Amino acid sequence: MNQFIQSSGAEFPIIGGPMYPCSNPELVAAMSEAGALGIIQPLSLTYVHGYDFLEGVQYIQSLTEKPIGFNALIEKSSRKYQQKMSGWIDIALEQGVRFFITSLGKPDWVVKKVHAYGGLVYHDVTERKWAEIGVDCGVDGLICVNNRAGGHCGVLSARQLYDDCQSLQKPMVCAGGISDHQGLTEMLDTGYQACQLGTRFIATKECKVSDSYKQAIVNASDKDIMLTEKLTGVPVSIIKPKDKDEREFKARGLLAWMLRSKRFKHLTRLLLSVKSIMNLKSVVDPVVEKSDYWQAGKSVAGIHKVLTVKQIIQQLMNKPLN
Repeated sequence: MNQFIQSSGAEFPIIGGPMYPCSNPELVAAMSEAGALGIIQPLSLTYVHGYDFLEGVQYIQSLTEKPIGFNALIEKSSRKYQQKMSGWIDIALEQGVRFFITSLGKPDWVVKKVHAYGGLVYHDVTERKWAEIGVDCGVDGLICVNNRAGGHCGVLSARQLYDDCQSLQKPMVCAGGISDHQGLTEMLDTGYQACQLGTRFIATKECKVSDSYKQAIVNASDKDIMLTEKLTGVPVSIIKPKDKDEREFKARGLLAWMLRSKRFKHLTRLLLSVKSIMNLKSVVDPVVEKSDYWQAGKSVAGIHKVLTVKQIIQQLMNKPLN
């Protein structure tokens, strides 16, 4: 029996990846309504799409009665940010959210909060050492972010990650590179319990980003995807602008030193993230025609058309399109 489906309440073994700035409420709700598990990305909900957090959660729940999840980014940063994230988790729990994905930090305190409500915590990992920390903290499953993912990208292949982490005996979700039924089936046959898709759901009618962004995804191949540290301080996958030199997106000099300094790296990541929050908000402006930072993973190779969320999930599950 599929542990993910049994415990999460999703109909299909698909998670709609939480995305900044792309996870607007209508997209999250549409994912869950179509049988996947839509995940709230709180910074997108509040800073980009302008909702009070509680009102935003309630709005999503007004669009679907099916389960939704929440993404908690818990990397060490300012105390104010940590307090805000903790408060958002509390509100989500009070509103009945029971599936949480933790990213970029030690999830012990989130596990304690969520387990008190009978919920589940799956932790983002890019290699075994992070998976071991998550398991030691009591997480219920692992989101295995591979080297084909969008957003914060891993360094190992989906197969390598599975082989490295399967002995930890936790349900594992493949994150990265999936855009069609064949890819989903291959990962489930490998042993993953589900797949998390982000990029595929940007090129949807429900996603409130610019048409130029969606078309950039449709037009791109996996060879157009590169990594930059300049957005958040850790490697993020983007579509390389054809008129830019790849070196422009690499951290060099003082910035590179600060990102590798134990003393300054967390502060530097915070400052870069704040700056990128302001810049990336522009992608939800319908008149924006060009950006240096169209975020996307290598699953662009299998994306050839803008569809509805329901049509994509039907394709993933090899069902006739409605």
